[in-house]
Amino acid sequence: MSTPSASCPALFISAPASGQGKTTVTAGLARLLRNQGKVVRVFKTGPDYLDPQILAQASGQPVDQLDLWMAGEAYCRQRFYEAAIEADLILVEGAMGLFDGEPSSADLAALFGIPMAIVMDVKGMAQTAAALVTGLAGFRDDIQIAGLIANNCGSQRHRELIEGALPATIPFLAAVPRDPELALPERHLGLVQAEEIRDDLEVRFEAAAQALETAGLLEALATLSPVSFSASTEALPAVPQALAGQTIGVARDAAFSFIYQANLDVLAQMGARLRFFSPLTDAGFPECDALWLPGGYPELHAQTLAENTAMRDAIKGFFSTGKPILAECGGMLYSLETLTDYADNTHTMLGLLPGQGAMRGRRGCQGMQTAELPEGSIRGHAHHRSMAEQTPEPIAHGRRQRHPAPGEPIYREKRLTATYLHLFFPNNPAAVARLFANDSALPVPSPQIEESIH
Repeated sequence: MSTPSASCPALFISAPASGQGKTTVTAGLARLLRNQGKVVRVFKTGPDYLDPQILAQASGQPVDQLDLWMAGEAYCRQRFYEAAIEADLILVEGAMGLFDGEPSSADLAALFGIPMAIVMDVKGMAQTAAALVTGLAGFRDDIQIAGLIANNCGSQRHRELIEGALPATIPFLAAVPRDPELALPERHLGLVQAEEIRDDLEVRFEAAAQALETAGLLEALATLSPVSFSASTEALPAVPQALAGQTIGVARDAAFSFIYQANLDVLAQMGARLRFFSPLTDAGFPECDALWLPGGYPELHAQTLAENTAMRDAIKGFFSTGKPILAECGGMLYSLETLTDYADNTHTMLGLLPGQGAMRGRRGCQGMQTAELPEGSIRGHAHHRSMAEQTPEPIAHGRRQRHPAPGEPIYREKRLTATYLHLFFPNNPAAVARLFANDSALPVPSPQIEESIH
């Protein structure tokens, strides 16, 4: 029996470095095609939470994170195949520079045969931009460069100088004008959250779409050949119906928004009912069997969280019953006794876990790690600019992707599991089920079974 496949034009939006305008171009192109009635499915390389919020609003479609290490090749392959069935175009926004990371954006593009457009901020250079793109295009022989999108281009003459210096093998796709109205706002960990600036983003999406249409990008992309995406032949980790009949309360608001849609999907597939609540504005949460306190920006809302004593009392009461709670990064900071913000103000938090959290300026920790939990190993990542002190002895540490030093500590108090790690639930749904299940006697698979699903 042949493997099912679907064909669809696809483009990988990459860059030589961060800050070149990848998200602006990806969002603008998605909005331009959406305005024309096209279905655009957008993916984001890596574990990013914020860009997908922006891209989902621009495209009107859900945005999945794809990372070959965290999610696995089979997962990425299946997501591309499913998108190709329904989409008129697949867009993938890369992370950092196109060759940065292990695996890199180029690795993902090469594996699935997706041509890469290079977005480059050309302010302050002309022919040198062509030289840089030429070097990037020749660095590996297993990638296909669709061409250059020159961002922050100052004039028609500026464009001509760059285009004239490009070799015939590298098309000049478009020149995006130097216009602050197109750029997306930033924050200390990246882009701001889409919900906070929804109306402003709409204006910027439309402006970017108009700029890309005027630049002739659609005509340049009309030459893209469809890419064939096959369904995965490798079985994805099984999703057990282990949470049927259980209700999971999920914190979701401006302070807690780092939630993979894929994680919510896995919980739902396991039979869980999801009920969302706001630790910022609600006095309590729906009756539930487990809680999930995801990451986000509690440090920006610490005073409001501290002043919502009704919510703090409700969560502390839930904790005292011994029911499961997963607290990730920002959720872990909320679970500590206090949190000191960037202005050096200290606020009272939940006190479920002994310790104090504090922000520490520009320095931070990040990287891919595997959470070595008693329930099983789950891959994920860390990205934070805070520290937790005077915490109890951890029950385990994350295992770093490529470094022998211990990763982020993992704490356990009653049924609370707290860590800086953001977990990717599809990597090991069975372990996730054991984390959230009220029946702690759910069987833990043998090491051989655990290893096979990674």
